[in-house]
Amino acid sequence: MNRLESFKKGVRDGIPIGLGYFAVSFTFGMMSVAGGLRIIDAVLISFTNLTSAGQFAGLDIIIAGGTYLEMALTQLIINLRYMLMSFSLSQKLVRDEPAVLHLGVAFGITDEIFGVSASQPGRISSFYSFGAMSMGIPGWTLGTLAGAISGNLLPAFVLNALSVAIYGMFLAIIIPAS
Repeated sequence: MNRLESFKKGVRDGIPIGLGYFAVSFTFGMMSVAGGLRIIDAVLISFTNLTSAGQFAGLDIIIAGGTYLEMALTQLIINLRYMLMSFSLSQKLVRDEPAVLHLGVAFGITDEIFGVSASQPGRISSFYSFGAMSMGIPGWTLGTLAGAISGNLLPAFVLNALSVAIYGMFLAIIIPAS
């Protein structure tokens, strides 16, 4: 499979991820603005920090006025799993691609993108993961923007449901459908 075909397959497999991220990050956007962050700050956090658990924990630290050291240690501990996922996925990537592409895959790894990438048969191109990321990252970022703009329009029980939706989405990816 060539790079373009791999990318297109990743995009197709990434569409449900992007849609799920939109729903979950909507809550992050609402909580960010309610906690005092500007809309642009919430969106920049989502675009550059590809970790839902890290973002929610980081938001709590920001709102509480925590230190940079607290933030760094919290992010390190919460996101250590991505290093392990990247090591694991590196064993599935085709060998003849430049290392910088593999670093790009490592940067964009999330639980769900790891799940769909690791479940592919045989070796995969970095472009497969890039295709999935091209749906996931905008889904998360745009969901944050929509939530931040919406303010506090939704009732608390809906926000609570959205905050656990990401776990259900991950389980749906790793449990085979049959």
